[in-house]
Amino acid sequence: MKIFGFAGYSGSGKTTLVEKLIPLVTQRGLKVSLIKHAHHTFDVDTPGKDSYRHRQAGCTEVLVTSSRRWVLMHELRGRPEPDLGEHINHLSPCDLLLVEGFKYENIPKIEVFRAEVGEPLLHPNDSNIIAIATDQRLETRLPQFDLNDAGKIADFMLKHVGLG
Repeated sequence: MKIFGFAGYSGSGKTTLVEKLIPLVTQRGLKVSLIKHAHHTFDVDTPGKDSYRHRQAGCTEVLVTSSRRWVLMHELRGRPEPDLGEHINHLSPCDLLLVEGFKYENIPKIEVFRAEVGEPLLHPNDSNIIAIATDQRLETRLPQFDLNDAGKIADFMLKHVGLG
């Protein structure tokens, strides 16, 4: 499994870019999975539904399944958040694992940057950032891509991980 990440601050456009990249990669016959780091209080369950009620009652894990999909929810209940490697171990095999967030992980990443977000660049302090996707021209030696040019970004990413 090849792993490639996207780092940037909230509002920079990571999700929108990754959403554009996924079909470009799957059209090449590659199986793609994703791990996304979310804010502390996110929830995928609906209050009032059986799975929510079971989780609230104290279950550590609740697996919900149907003929179309299944999902496993795991409550940490005060335990530390698992690292990226532990999360990867939960996934089925795939050709390419995209990682959104996890700014400081030791994986190759593209920094997604928009000046209007008002946050500093990450790449000067992260040697794992190998390129930048941005909406402006920056002073850097790293390869830069127009944030809206998903095709060129996909080609670069796949070539970097040996799938293109």
